[in-house]
Amino acid sequence: MQNFRRIIEYNRKWAGDMIAADPEYFERRAGKQEPHFLYIGCADSRVPADVATGVEPGELFVHRNIANLVLPSDLSAMSVVQYAVEVLDVKHVIVAGHYNCGGVRAAMGDQSYGLVDHWLGPIRNVVRWNRDELEAIGDEQKRFDRVVELNVLEQIYNLSGTPVIQRAWAKGRRPLLHGLVYDLHTGLLHELATGVDSQEAADALADRRMSGTPAGPPARGAATPGAPVLAGDALAEQIAARVAERLAAAGAR
Repeated sequence: MQNFRRIIEYNRKWAGDMIAADPEYFERRAGKQEPHFLYIGCADSRVPADVATGVEPGELFVHRNIANLVLPSDLSAMSVVQYAVEVLDVKHVIVAGHYNCGGVRAAMGDQSYGLVDHWLGPIRNVVRWNRDELEAIGDEQKRFDRVVELNVLEQIYNLSGTPVIQRAWAKGRRPLLHGLVYDLHTGLLHELATGVDSQEAADALADRRMSGTPAGPPARGAATPGAPVLAGDALAEQIAARVAERLAAAGAR
């Protein structure tokens, strides 16, 4: 009970401090919410989405689950995406993973954890699809970090294909999709892909490196309109392989 009471006591102090500094602070936000961002992140308690991003109440619409998955079969996630995009009209959707993610680690191993094993199946597919690259990484921690990154990019690609995002893009180039990874050791957010604003831009994740575009973020202001910013030298090749695999499967039906 002591830890629980600490939460209540802090809340009372926080609310009082906010009102003392700005008497209308809560009233201004009580009428409606107009968030700029939808944040889809991991449920890990060590990742403080609002604190790490510096947003105020009302700016960040949040959905969290184990290992930040975006699955068309997940009615909770799809309902959040639809409400955020079609009702709240968010300008940005962020998929945020984090290094040392327990869900990703579990998916990389062979130990059974019960019901959650079914949920982690898509991450095991990411590992399988990228086996050659991952087996070439000798350092275990770096291999683990890479799966975290590949999982974020896979979820962005999943998100780009949802009917809600497709309908929104058909009307204009928003929301923008972004992929980030939070580093528990430094508190920093690392950009994997930013500015994905159309299906063409999502597909460009697969061919930018083949076109000779250097990996990594370009200089500020130098990005090609409609082209996402990438980090990670092998990222485009891995997504290209997945796109080719899906196209081949679709053609075989």
